[in-house]
Amino acid sequence: MIRQISLWAVLVTLCAGPGAAQELSAIARVNPDESRIETGWFGRSEITLHLSQGVPFRVFTLDGPPRLVIDFREVDWSGVRATDLLPEDSALTDVRFGNFQPGWSRLVAGMTEPMVPDEIGMTVDQSSGQAVLRVGLTPASDSEFAARAGAPKNALWPEPAAQPVVAPLIDDRFVVAIDPGHGGVDPGAEREDINEKELMLQIAQELREALLRAGDVDVVLTREEDVFVSLEGRVAIAHRAGADVFLSLHADALSQGGAQGATVYVLSDEASDTATAHLAARHNRADIIAGTDLTGSDDQVASVLLDLARQETEPRSNALAQALVDGMTEAGGPMNRRPLRRAGFSVLKSADIPSVLVEVGFLSSKRDLDNLRDPVWRAGIVSGMVQSILTWRDADAAKRPLVRQ
Repeated sequence: MIRQISLWAVLVTLCAGPGAAQELSAIARVNPDESRIETGWFGRSEITLHLSQGVPFRVFTLDGPPRLVIDFREVDWSGVRATDLLPEDSALTDVRFGNFQPGWSRLVAGMTEPMVPDEIGMTVDQSSGQAVLRVGLTPASDSEFAARAGAPKNALWPEPAAQPVVAPLIDDRFVVAIDPGHGGVDPGAEREDINEKELMLQIAQELREALLRAGDVDVVLTREEDVFVSLEGRVAIAHRAGADVFLSLHADALSQGGAQGATVYVLSDEASDTATAHLAARHNRADIIAGTDLTGSDDQVASVLLDLARQETEPRSNALAQALVDGMTEAGGPMNRRPLRRAGFSVLKSADIPSVLVEVGFLSSKRDLDNLRDPVWRAGIVSGMVQSILTWRDADAAKRPLVRQ
């Protein structure tokens, strides 16, 4: 027996009481062999996801750029690859999926042209519990799409919240905020069996442990697990922790230029080179990739606060970046041929915390990929970063009285 469940029926099921909600609340697994995205006649597209069981879901669109978002509570995407879902001529592009926040999963698909959902439904087999979610989309005018776009406001589907952080109890402790790049629905770069979000969390945890062993240091991570954290949220976490330093970790993949070796970036209105400008643009798209509703937002991370403390913070960030280049070089690197670069990375736009972004390596480089897989190499480069941070801390503290004068 097959039961048809529409989007609104799922929401009603959640409201119907503990017994009713329970039947659609556990983790469902996606069957990658039967799930697909198809393109039909007259520009119509259809997403079909085969699930091990029914779960609550919602569907909506976002503008600027046009995106389709499907939220679930909750779905395991193990074994699913976007390239296997998409046909070559698909009107849906850049499909991403994964954890959005604890207990919630998300699929985000870009659109080559505006489309609106015209069919949304989930069928559940009563004997096996398996479910099939189908979302059909048809082309729409820009005005029609804009009128229907936007995340629905519903208490059952909470907005992503920054992870709570307790500020250090000892005022004179040196606090390092480590930001593992990407996470959740935003996987970052992917090569072979490695994806950037998992690798950066691993290195961030290794760096935290090494800093804590060094003593007199407190460390906060902007994420402790595979969840999405907005760019603004990452900076906010550092502020709430009273961080003295903000260090964002990445290992990107570049299709052009043959980039390799560790590279340290500081904030600048103008990028030091074209490749760096493209890299910053990709990093700054994290919120769009994750399906965040940016309507009415004026880039809060890059607000007027940016200039308030820049005269003091900018040279301190530059000194931190140079210390990291020196320390990582001494640890054996290998470093990029131009290891210190500049660009407008949004995650570095804190007005009062010295901030740097470290590309520990590039997954597009075989040498770097092999190094990043190697725990012995990671231990060496982490040791170099720890020594760099502590060296900078002591030098910065010695200069502070002079800066105040």
